[in-house]
Amino acid sequence: MLTVAYIGNGKSTNRYHLPFSLKTKNVKVKTIYSRHENSSWDKVPGVHYTTNLEDVWNDPEIQLVAICLPGSLHFEFAKLSLEKGKHTLVEKPFTETAEEARELFELAKSKNLLVQCYQNRRYDSDFLTAQKVIESGVIGELLEVEMHYDYFRPEVPENSTEFSASSSYLYGHGCHTIDQVLSYFGDPDSIHYDVRQLLGSDRMNDYFDLDFYYSKIKVSVKSSYFRIKPRPSFVLYGKKGMFIKQEKDRQEEHLKLFYMPTNADFGVDTPDHYGTVTYMDADGLYHEEKVISEIGDYSHVYEGLYESIINGKDKTVKDEETIRQLEILEEGIQNMKP
Repeated sequence: MLTVAYIGNGKSTNRYHLPFSLKTKNVKVKTIYSRHENSSWDKVPGVHYTTNLEDVWNDPEIQLVAICLPGSLHFEFAKLSLEKGKHTLVEKPFTETAEEARELFELAKSKNLLVQCYQNRRYDSDFLTAQKVIESGVIGELLEVEMHYDYFRPEVPENSTEFSASSSYLYGHGCHTIDQVLSYFGDPDSIHYDVRQLLGSDRMNDYFDLDFYYSKIKVSVKSSYFRIKPRPSFVLYGKKGMFIKQEKDRQEEHLKLFYMPTNADFGVDTPDHYGTVTYMDADGLYHEEKVISEIGDYSHVYEGLYESIINGKDKTVKDEETIRQLEILEEGIQNMKP
């Protein structure tokens, strides 16, 4: 059994972690710490809620501590957790700098502990479906990939009157799609950055467009707060055809409705959410077909942690992938322009 404690009792813990750790075989949630007793989230029966951090550090049964705090606190609490002898899972973005990440990985290595970033978006259905199409070969040799993560929430940047890297759109949402790129395609040959503050200098970063180049393949990651109609989640172009999927993974949608993973159809696409593949076959015949979506499941993060911590298997998120992602985030902010 892998016994887990959470530092933080807000949206991250309750929406994006507990529904999946609680359903994962061989994982036990024992303790949740927060600074204040009052919380708008319902308590989980059988879990110890505390405002005393020592309840976490001094409990020898707790093996893994998940840091679910604002990004500016990730490094401080992850380092403390490792110093207390706990394996540590850290929400995205892992730290604010690549140098901080290197320090945490070195500390974990010196203590024979695991520290890993919570990259749950590797298990998004749209991302998994795009991989399935690429690997099927039906669109031929891959040439170009477009990945979008759009909102129409102008009030967010409009209500922000100063710039902060940790609360930027690139750090807050680029950490999803950039990790998907690195995990599947690896480290690119080069990157072109277009990171902007659409409302002017000293305002929030509210737009980014990053192009990753891999020999013949270009992978573009694009996001904006000002898209009244979101662009497709994934578009793939190959020598023989293309694939387009408009809708994103539905796990977050269901979680926001408090429709939990205990439901058999949780996060599952219906036919109107399926993507479409269009291609020419070997006989020159045109095809346009729906592609049944793969099923996403963030529980795989906890299954991987169990295998790594208890059974000694390799970590699902490599240290170098986390470091490279943070280097890209830092470089993007350095290249930012109004």
